[in-house]
Amino acid sequence: MTSPESNAPRPSHHARNLTLLVAGAAALAALAYKKARTATPPRDTSDPLGDATARAALGWGDVEVGASTTISTPDGAHLAVWEVGSGPTVVLPHCWGCSHAIWIPVARSLVESGHRVVLYDQRGHGESTRGTAPLDLVTLAHDLTHVLEAKEVRDAVIAGHSMGGMTIMALATYRPEVLHERARAIVLVATAAAESGGKSARADRLGVLVMGSSLTSRVLRSPQGYAIVRSAFGDDAVRAQVELTRTLFADCDPSVRAGFLASMNAMNLLEGIATIDLPTTVVVGSKDALTPPARSDAMAEAIRGAHLVTLAGRGHMLPLEDPDAVSDEILRAVKG
Repeated sequence: MTSPESNAPRPSHHARNLTLLVAGAAALAALAYKKARTATPPRDTSDPLGDATARAALGWGDVEVGASTTISTPDGAHLAVWEVGSGPTVVLPHCWGCSHAIWIPVARSLVESGHRVVLYDQRGHGESTRGTAPLDLVTLAHDLTHVLEAKEVRDAVIAGHSMGGMTIMALATYRPEVLHERARAIVLVATAAAESGGKSARADRLGVLVMGSSLTSRVLRSPQGYAIVRSAFGDDAVRAQVELTRTLFADCDPSVRAGFLASMNAMNLLEGIATIDLPTTVVVGSKDALTPPARSDAMAEAIRGAHLVTLAGRGHMLPLEDPDAVSDEILRAVKG
């Protein structure tokens, strides 16, 4: 006879690795704080989104996304949306705990090559509010539907990073008619469709508690925070890119991080994505420790005709680490 815990959903490799890193750092930070409260070095308070040098290091160039517009959902969430450029449309859902800013280097490249780019902050992230709907992948699929409809998107390439990729796969699973009506192709970047197993329900609960704690935000802003976030990158990480990721994740509401982590822990979208009949590209970094290449292999096997691209030496934050390679795959999808 199996225990209830043995049948419980297990965490994705993505969420589990980050949870363990943060939990370990939180313990170290708490000990250090208790031992030498007045000796803690000040954290770097520079704004990674600010000056021209930082913008250049982030690969933003001269792109300005301007002010957002707002899309309201039936449950009261307000989604911040940006629209730049003109031409064939590309929609870019972003990752867990960050914001549309992660995609700006790719958006710059796409706009310069003659494309319309739609960016938005997932609910509870960046400038978007939380609303009252459950913080899960089904809700994110509905949110993407609202964005596509409000912006009158048709014949688009939809490219999602990490939780943004899960959003697209949830759309394929729960709202397949919307995906086929609005998209011509999809690009799944550094993401996963299912948990990889190996941990108990107790570990799941601990992970959700860690991510839902304000201590985690404090640790991420502390000197230990840089090392935690650096592990999400591959070789030759640019400091400004790591700092941007750290700032966004630390600023994300802990309850939002925890809510979506719980949903990712229980995720299994493999059956749903097996019904996708649109051209699909799966992109992964060879050194992605959060959604490792084996997860992309499983997705490519599940989606008929999917094209798998592995970027050597890259980690999880591909829209920042290698925006040219990601843009190239999106442009290939646009051209069909």
